[in-house]
Amino acid sequence: MLKTRQLAVAGLLAAMTIILGVSGLGLIPVPTPAGRATIMHVPVILAGILEGPYVGAMVGFIFGLYSISTAGVPFLLDPIIALVPRILIGLFSHFIFKITHRSSLAAAAGTICNTVGVLGLAVLRGYLPFGAALGVAVTHGLPEVVVAAVLVYLIVRSLQSFYDFS
Repeated sequence: MLKTRQLAVAGLLAAMTIILGVSGLGLIPVPTPAGRATIMHVPVILAGILEGPYVGAMVGFIFGLYSISTAGVPFLLDPIIALVPRILIGLFSHFIFKITHRSSLAAAAGTICNTVGVLGLAVLRGYLPFGAALGVAVTHGLPEVVVAAVLVYLIVRSLQSFYDFS
């Protein structure tokens, strides 16, 4: 059973994910061929770090539903590709943070989980050739790891007076 605070944080972070998508603020311009890095997975990472694996999975599920509802590419209409990696972001982030106590590593793990999960499943399910997925992983994934690691580190550091991270 989730506590009231966990439900409130889950709702807040799920809303932030949707707002980042709807407003376009979740897409940061970067000097790569991809041109933009997404930060829409950052609230999922924060949910896993701040409130645990269940809250991380819940916010990831909302992120996945949002991805399906706004899919710009056919493979994101596949619920396995759109949902499973997004749910796992919060779980990976939580457990990496629990083991290392480093929010930047948890953010990197969550971001890599998202990138490898979505693109790997797209390849396995026949939507993308491996070479194309690898190209997207390098041009999108690497800047997203850096941006997420910095943002999550700064946010978690600013929340240290409100949360017990032990």
